[in-house]
Amino acid sequence: MNRRTLLLAGGALTLNYLLMGCQSRQEAALRVRLLANSLPPQILGEFQHRLAVEFRASDQLADLFQLLKTWQTPTPEQPRFGLPNLARPVAVADLVTLGDFWLTAAVQQNLIRPLSLESIAGWQQLPPAWQQLVRRDAQGLPSETGQLWAAPYRWGSLVVAYNTEKFRQLGWTPTDWKDLWRPELKGHLSLLDSARSTIGLTLKQLGQSANTGNLETVAALPEQLKSLHQQVKFYSSDAYLQPLLLGDSWVAVGWSTEVLPVVERDRRIAAVVPASGTILTADLWVQPTKATQANQPPPIQQWLEFCWQPQIAEQLSLLSLAASPVLVTQNRTQLPTAIQQNPLLLPSNEVIERSEFLLPVANSDQYRHLWETVRQMG
Repeated sequence: MNRRTLLLAGGALTLNYLLMGCQSRQEAALRVRLLANSLPPQILGEFQHRLAVEFRASDQLADLFQLLKTWQTPTPEQPRFGLPNLARPVAVADLVTLGDFWLTAAVQQNLIRPLSLESIAGWQQLPPAWQQLVRRDAQGLPSETGQLWAAPYRWGSLVVAYNTEKFRQLGWTPTDWKDLWRPELKGHLSLLDSARSTIGLTLKQLGQSANTGNLETVAALPEQLKSLHQQVKFYSSDAYLQPLLLGDSWVAVGWSTEVLPVVERDRRIAAVVPASGTILTADLWVQPTKATQANQPPPIQQWLEFCWQPQIAEQLSLLSLAASPVLVTQNRTQLPTAIQQNPLLLPSNEVIERSEFLLPVANSDQYRHLWETVRQMG
């Protein structure tokens, strides 16, 4: 099995996927609101053959979080005066994609309900870090005794993308975070406009956790972050790749889920997962508090089991350019060659062990204050 074979096989399913939203709500046994392109239509179509499912997509993770908030405080339906084109309130889904960044807020604001995952086939295949990510207390904070609030289904990492033509002239290529501080890159770097991500990678470069609770314990951090800031030409959380593609920057730090498609279509661009470890991110399934089906109906369990099947996990990873967490615990020699040979998609176990998800920190004000101070330096 390879990526091209799966793409060709999926062509006939694309139209079916586009028509899924037209299913009668009365017919659907399961309603899923997902991030657009986070699951290939082949996988959606295969599950639809087993169960009547209504899939609807949203373009941004932020939109999905906002949808959870909308469902929590629904607006009264306005009279439509018999006009068919006036918008109706969006029906509450049974499952929704949520980025791990929003998990704490979703729990704190009572937007989602806990899931019973430990008895579902596939849960035990997930690596401990992914299981711990979704185990939270009632305040949405990590807790060994907390409940399971979400089901991870794909993940990515913070990577360093670079222009191969520029680095051919330099005679070296980036391999780790420390390379971002090299003098020849001054004024040629694009970074995420994110305090936690940028301070986090700086902490990793210093051999510290990206979730360091008290930044004052890392004496070298302010000066190191200031030095990194002096290297930067652009900050952006959604357009950091454009300067790289236009040649205005030589290096861009961003998420593998956004960098991988660029690497695949543009031979000038390559990328690397830093060898000392990186920051991870995950897309999760959550059940809205206002879901019409009480508790956790069988269709939800069937869907989660389906997503965690090894064969489906491989297809997801090959076609969505984000790895399934199931792959982390699999025998790598048994995985498709296209996955084995793509460390951007599935980094080595050693790199994964040195990586971490961004978790809530007690002194979040420290991060914000340090970030604002450095950014004001000009």
